[in-house]
Amino acid sequence: MGQFIFGIFAGVFGVAYIVYGRRQTKLVPVISGLLLCVYSYFIESWVWLSLVGVVLLAAPFVIDF
Repeated sequence: MGQFIFGIFAGVFGVAYIVYGRRQTKLVPVISGLLLCVYSYFIESWVWLSLVGVVLLAAPFVIDF
């Protein structure tokens, strides 16, 4: 149940990143948003869910194309 809630929050941030990336015509937020929407289906450990989520959330701010 906890992973489901975590996946919902990651998906919400993912959709927001996709919308932002499309409006700003930036590729990194769109890719990060897409990955945020689907990565929780493939990872089961809470530690890895958190680490990958933080990396994907920070990627558009660190990588600037």
